[in-house]
Amino acid sequence: MKRIVIKVGSSVLTETTNIAEERMLHLVSLITEARKKYEVILVSSGAVAAGYTAVKLNRSIPTSKKVLASVGQSVLMSSYKNMFDIYGVTISQILLTEEDFDSRVHTRIFQDIIERTLKHDILPIVNENDISTTPDQLFGDNDQLSAHVTYHTNADILIILSDIDGYYDSNPKDNPKAKIRKFVTEIKDEELDQKHTPNSQFATGGIVTKLKAAQFLMDKNRDMFLCNGYDLTSAREFLIEGVHNKGTLFTNKQEKKDKK
Repeated sequence: MKRIVIKVGSSVLTETTNIAEERMLHLVSLITEARKKYEVILVSSGAVAAGYTAVKLNRSIPTSKKVLASVGQSVLMSSYKNMFDIYGVTISQILLTEEDFDSRVHTRIFQDIIERTLKHDILPIVNENDISTTPDQLFGDNDQLSAHVTYHTNADILIILSDIDGYYDSNPKDNPKAKIRKFVTEIKDEELDQKHTPNSQFATGGIVTKLKAAQFLMDKNRDMFLCNGYDLTSAREFLIEGVHNKGTLFTNKQEKKDKK
């Protein structure tokens, strides 16, 4: 059975003052369906944004952001549990930092936990532990975290559910004729050096962090698929039906290049 990592961003999971329950339920439904075909690991953003739904603190203040995350983790996981309970799926929470991938001992512990949760049909939900850590211990965005999780758990592909439909050949906000690049087999340095432009005040990524995640995986002979998380049609077609209608596949595998 193939192993996949699904990463979902804050903007998909939350609205300004509430958890986006309908979108989250659609995500839970898709993951439940995907688990019949794959081993699934979920990397979920949204703790800070979820915390803000309960406590209105200024996230630009580092300590306040940590407080929001500490409040939001329970809010987020409670929402996930309530929804996965509908489908009889047991979930676990795993909080990581960049240091967990810099230490062989820590990495081995993380890998063992993932293997055991999957073996017992538990869905692991991974997020960054930004509560008790220093800035240099953090990835800073879950795109990078999810790429490392994909590689270190030997998953076949990372699926990033975002607030965009895919990677465009130019900025769609500036160019109404911009087209989605269905396949990307090479990422240029100037693309990686663009300014980070997250669309949500609670997001920490933007297209650049997704490109960096894709480059990290392509360098290690793994794939990444970027698609819309608000409308999961493309994700469902790609994962369940094996059809690539929309979204961007980042790959350096020859057989997929040939389909371009």
